[in-house]
Amino acid sequence: MPPTEKAPPPPTQDLGGGVWSITVPIPDNPLRYTLVYLLESDRGPVLVDTGWDDPTGREALSAGLAAAGHALSDVHGVLVTHHHPDHHGLSGHVREQSGAWIGMHAAETAIVRALHSNSSGRWIGRMAELMRGSGVPQEHLDGLGHFGSSGAPLADTLPDRELVHGEPAGVPGRGLRVMWTPGHTPGHVCLYLDEPGRPTRLLSGDHLLPTISPVVSLYPENPGDEPADPLGDFLDSLERIAALAPQEVLPAHQHRFADAPGRVRDLLDHHAVRLADLHTQLKHEPLTLWECAQRMHWNRPWEELNFVARHLALSEAAAHVRRLVKTGLAEENGSGEPQRFVATE
Repeated sequence: MPPTEKAPPPPTQDLGGGVWSITVPIPDNPLRYTLVYLLESDRGPVLVDTGWDDPTGREALSAGLAAAGHALSDVHGVLVTHHHPDHHGLSGHVREQSGAWIGMHAAETAIVRALHSNSSGRWIGRMAELMRGSGVPQEHLDGLGHFGSSGAPLADTLPDRELVHGEPAGVPGRGLRVMWTPGHTPGHVCLYLDEPGRPTRLLSGDHLLPTISPVVSLYPENPGDEPADPLGDFLDSLERIAALAPQEVLPAHQHRFADAPGRVRDLLDHHAVRLADLHTQLKHEPLTLWECAQRMHWNRPWEELNFVARHLALSEAAAHVRRLVKTGLAEENGSGEPQRFVATE
């Protein structure tokens, strides 16, 4: 993942057409901030994502609303692109202060429900079991305990409404439609704004970013509903967005951009190269998922990746191996633990 641009956007920005962006900081994260979008509506402002829940985030969101001429209590609804805490973190706080509804795709709600009902210890235990089967060494598994007790919030606020692919997003007086774009998470959605006399806009969450390729991974927290091929789902979702060809993309990180089809081509090429490289590695010898992750190319050498970065790398390696298996280019080599995979041709 390359670094974000050096200068953060203004705290609040009027993007025209009744759309505002509000910059909400993310603590101790190279992304640095989430761009929360405010859409004016006939019933009051509707937010697309809410940002990270801590005192600084709450202050930034309230100040951004005020700069756009609203109070937190005015918020009519919240549209959640996906459940990650830098997107869904403040949704519960917004609902408490305003009575706003919260909308989310059903596949994402399944994850949030699992997070809501399971203790962090149980979640960490399940993850550790899966990681042992992936060949993860004990020293990395030992770090899970600290990871689970680090105080990072779980965005487990349950929604009130279901966002359905192809249907209106429920913003009064606005031509906003839901686009289901699984891959980064199973229930990730983009929101397509198409109104007479205005440029078409895609509020893309983490699905389509100007220079970053979002992590596409398997979902150990998903209770049995995970996509069988999340990378394949992601690539298909990108194709749908390219065909839609919005005139402007409003992402949740970095900055606005045009030429969505061009950016989609870049991402398709990126993953094609990664799949080809991994397939070549699996031709040489059977590999565990951990070994696959070590052999893939990241933005820094493997030795320099911290615990979280290695964890994300393992998840993304698993999604790429799953794609190779799904397309008949790889298979599991024997049985037992840890799992190993080998190229079939």
